Amino acid sequence: MGIASTLAPVVDFVFPPRCPLCGEALAAQGGLCLACWEELVIPGKPACASCARPFGPTPRLHEDCDLCRADPPLRDGIAAATLYNETSRKLVLAFKQGNRIALAGMMARLIAARLEGVGEDSLIVPVPLHRWRLWQRGFNQAAILGHELARLTGARLCVDALVRKRQTPMLGGLGRRERERMLAGAITMNSRRTGMLRGAKLLLIDDVLTSGATSNACIAALRKAGAARVVVGCFAQVLD
Repeated sequence: MGIASTLAPVVDFVFPPRCPLCGEALAAQGGLCLACWEELVIPGKPACASCARPFGPTPRLHEDCDLCRADPPLRDGIAAATLYNETSRKLVLAFKQGNRIALAGMMARLIAARLEGVGEDSLIVPVPLHRWRLWQRGFNQAAILGHELARLTGARLCVDALVRKRQTPMLGGLGRRERERMLAGAITMNSRRTGMLRGAKLLLIDDVLTSGATSNACIAALRKAGAARVVVGCFAQVLD
């Protein structure tokens, strides 16, 4: 029995388990109440193999949606734990801006449930923060999720494979093209990690996947380093 299991009753006594969203009493730490669980939207099948956009009931001739066929993405797939809605937004904000880093374990478990083929031969790469943003926040939420996913899957974690050379403004509210313009040249590979990245199967991890501009900037740098495959993993995916 590990230390965490031994101390769990003491922790539960001092800090009774509560749902991080609504405050409802729970049986154990690290989860949500039933009502909040039911508010999360889990991506369904069938879906596009490239962007995970759910298909309708009409039979498909291709694995990819029409948008991805017209403009093939750089990534090799998406593993999204949830689709972005008010409930997932509250969880992300509590985790990232409310310093509720204990939520990382639950969020990573939900991401891991969507992963295929990620194991000991894979490398997990978090989306990087600029050093000033990291100093302000105190942690990189993507790196924390990556650490939990490495523990769950057995994959290796490389927190500094990518470097954000230039601080970019907050991208919320901007369209895809504007985001791409803001990110141009901002993210590059770490030259000291080129040997690890060449020929590697990568899981690029972030908390939210919005337009794909940030992940595309990361993937372009990883491809330049010689990565063989890059799948994007996230807790919440925004579907336009």
